[in-house]
Amino acid sequence: MSLSRQFLRVPRLLSQCQRLSAVSQQRCHESTAGENLLLTFLSPSDVYYKDQIVKQVDVPAMNCTFGILKQHVPTISVLKPGVVTVHDDDGTTKYFVSSGSVTVNADSTVQILAEEAHPLDRFDNESVKESVDAAQNRMKSATTDAEKTEAQIAIDCLEVLSKSLSA
Repeated sequence: MSLSRQFLRVPRLLSQCQRLSAVSQQRCHESTAGENLLLTFLSPSDVYYKDQIVKQVDVPAMNCTFGILKQHVPTISVLKPGVVTVHDDDGTTKYFVSSGSVTVNADSTVQILAEEAHPLDRFDNESVKESVDAAQNRMKSATTDAEKTEAQIAIDCLEVLSKSLSA
């Protein structure tokens, strides 16, 4: 009788061993994951980073601006108009983004997908100020809700860009 009980326990014992092995492998993977922060940052027209090691990334999310370091808590967020700042071994580079999304994964990989993104050094402060004025004039002369909404979006985005260039 006791031999039959032991025989019936074998499948359960094998199942427990498989679970322990899987947990052990997962813990081993977690201890080596996240040693570096790998950034992929792109827009429809440019690829700025593709799985490159960086020290930190600061992003303008809808609720706040937050910094991302290696082993950051997994996060998905929507970007608002603002500046993405990338800190790497070469220094700091700033990019203006109009909108998009950021995904931070448990393995310390980060993906930034921007609707539009450009390095701040591509912009001329005077031209941006002129564009703000033009957008405000469009807002004053807008007759439909769609025209008003488009003008307001342009104003909001351009004002953030102007402040970013002045800082």
